[in-house]
Amino acid sequence: VVDVPEQEMDNATFRSDTVLSDVHLHCPNKRHLMVRLNAVGQPVFLSYFKLLWNTEDSSSEKDVRKATTGREHPYGSGDMLCDKDGNNLKKETEPNIEGVEALLDDDGDLEVVRRPRSASDLEAEDLLRDRVYPVILMKGKEDAFEDEEQGGTCSDVVKIEHTMATPLEDVGKQVWRAAFLLADYILFQRDTFRCCSVLELGAGTGITSIIMGTVAKRVYCTDVGEDLLAMCEQNVTLNKHLMEPGRGEVKVKELDWLKDEFCTDPEAPYSWSEEEIADLHDHCTVIMAADVFYDDDLTDALFRTLYRITHNLRNSCTVYIALEKRLNFTLRHMDVTCEAYNHFRNTLNDLENLQDGKMKYTVEPIKLDFCQFLIYERIEQL
Repeated sequence: VVDVPEQEMDNATFRSDTVLSDVHLHCPNKRHLMVRLNAVGQPVFLSYFKLLWNTEDSSSEKDVRKATTGREHPYGSGDMLCDKDGNNLKKETEPNIEGVEALLDDDGDLEVVRRPRSASDLEAEDLLRDRVYPVILMKGKEDAFEDEEQGGTCSDVVKIEHTMATPLEDVGKQVWRAAFLLADYILFQRDTFRCCSVLELGAGTGITSIIMGTVAKRVYCTDVGEDLLAMCEQNVTLNKHLMEPGRGEVKVKELDWLKDEFCTDPEAPYSWSEEEIADLHDHCTVIMAADVFYDDDLTDALFRTLYRITHNLRNSCTVYIALEKRLNFTLRHMDVTCEAYNHFRNTLNDLENLQDGKMKYTVEPIKLDFCQFLIYERIEQL
């Protein structure tokens, strides 16, 4: 028997190959509960995300502004003053010559009197970014915690199980910002998606499919990996309360972009039946994907899958893609670049310019001025 000292849960430990979604660190006043270990031994956490259904409500607007204002432009100047009409006044830091002369000592050196930092300043700094304190959920305490965390009715809260700080190959088990952005658009355009048949590629934890399930008739929520799909299915079950009666059928299925065919092996978990494949081809009019472009080979495979599926659809289809442009310093370029995003754009251009006499694709950007229904940072890289 080896005596292993108990590890502290207060601080997250990161290795060189660790990837962590900002969503988990930027949720103000949120605790992440560790509820279990998954099949590969990773801690699984449970998070509650409040939906701001009525954005005209003053409290909802306040919540959204609180989540977005002040952190949208972290590198912007904070010393510019504006009057009530938004007109720029002179900067606070504009030097006052007489005041400067008064601060000179006998030798002509400038003496700067600094205000001592108060406890309130330190507290305000801490509020900008919460540290993560995982708490183990004890058996029998679920209901008490749920009442404490939700702060709203069941119809206001999305419950998502996810992991944190995973290796790159397991990033689908985390919640990413572009999934929130796409969820916002779905809620903003409810009538557009009402009663549709939808396919999501690379669904991860399933949060976007779950939101789509609140308005669509049927959603095929797809990804690859039994452990990930089991987590996704658990999240669908946790959020049945959001689905409207007679709608919101979310089916979790395996769809491997590196394979040319659907998995139809009845012995395999999350496989497709022939009836489900036929239903997809006959009725699907919407395909969506969020934050799935981080590896060039997978990007190529996704576009091949996208072409194959759309080629077999009976009806024309709209594909909604949301992503975050991630800046990385590379030794190859000795500069900060967006290589994964650039490859995605080039591949998208190839698809739009495709001339095979069978399919025609057009690409249009969507303005990001629609309402925000989830609390997260809508940064300019989205």
